[in-house]
Amino acid sequence: MIQLHSMTRRLPLLAIAAALALAVMLPASAAAGGNHGNGPHGHHGKGHDNGRHRGSEVDVMTRNLYLGADLNPAIAATTPDELASADGLILREVVANDFPTRARGLANEIRRTEPDLVGLQEVALWQSTPLSAAATPVNYDYLELLLNQLNRGPGTPYRVVEVQKEFDLEAPADMNEEPGDGPLPNFPTAELLGHLTMRDVILARNGVRTWNAQGGNFATLLEIPILGQPKPIERGWTSTDAKVRGSGPLHFVNTHLEAFHPLVRKAQADELVAPGGPLASSYPTVLVGDLNSDDDTVSGADTLAYNDLLAAGLVERSTDDPLGCCLNSPLLAVGAGGMPSDFDHQVDHVMTANPDEVTLKTSIVTGLDPVNGFWDSDHAGLFSALN
Repeated sequence: MIQLHSMTRRLPLLAIAAALALAVMLPASAAAGGNHGNGPHGHHGKGHDNGRHRGSEVDVMTRNLYLGADLNPAIAATTPDELASADGLILREVVANDFPTRARGLANEIRRTEPDLVGLQEVALWQSTPLSAAATPVNYDYLELLLNQLNRGPGTPYRVVEVQKEFDLEAPADMNEEPGDGPLPNFPTAELLGHLTMRDVILARNGVRTWNAQGGNFATLLEIPILGQPKPIERGWTSTDAKVRGSGPLHFVNTHLEAFHPLVRKAQADELVAPGGPLASSYPTVLVGDLNSDDDTVSGADTLAYNDLLAAGLVERSTDDPLGCCLNSPLLAVGAGGMPSDFDHQVDHVMTANPDEVTLKTSIVTGLDPVNGFWDSDHAGLFSALN
């Protein structure tokens, strides 16, 4: 079975916001992608090639960054005090999981493998609004922090091709655990509002030509009732057409399918492969992402989404040796509970709808060991060199 712990951490603060009618939608992130090019011969800067990238090989990677906290306490809360306390715990975990440090490890994974195109999931944007002088703000833009690290070192820089927003909500939080220091009548312990915006992102190495970048949310969404208030969980996809060195044009799609409900996940997979859907293209197609499904390392209904992709003609273009999901701890610091043996199933995949035109040269799993005192994410990364 897919480990529930690795899925449940991904629910945002939407439960709290929906239940108490305090959710406020944030404006679109300023980090949205740009410079999509003007066709298969568009150019985005020269960069340099170290000799490894030659011929028609196209190197791709999928990387779930992990949003940074276990959100189960907020989902289980039944009173305003419990909710504010749970939200505070979530924000403390986000701080403890230290994405600025984790971004260094994630950037090194990407620099070492040098993928031409990268699909990122759980690219969180954490923001906060202080409600009192006692508040300690929490602000992390995972995309900005990762790009800063990625483009700081040697090698060809990366750029954002497309960003798709998923969850986007806020809720009151008691982060400092001090009673009565908040101004909200129903939340006297909440000294700040915490915001979470979730995003899917495509990155490209400079020199890779991209055009026709798009993104969207699935029509089929899971609704979770919290204190009688249903709230949809937005999931989505990003895509771009691309041309890499001597390759022909290809269609690259990145997605994050529903974690909590296998039938919703199955329906989202069916949307991907439907006529006119995100995978529809006249070019050879590559799909990467956190599918939350597999055919042989999970069981029961958790196989449905992946098997529908197989039935639609997609084939695997990545390794499952070793497995890459997922740490059994919401805290990623060394000694905080996660163990290498926790990586015991697969949910991250690289697939193609054109197996005769897109073959696998090699595939590796990255990020299975902690660095800088942290695992880079609760997921491992997955890299594939395609011909």
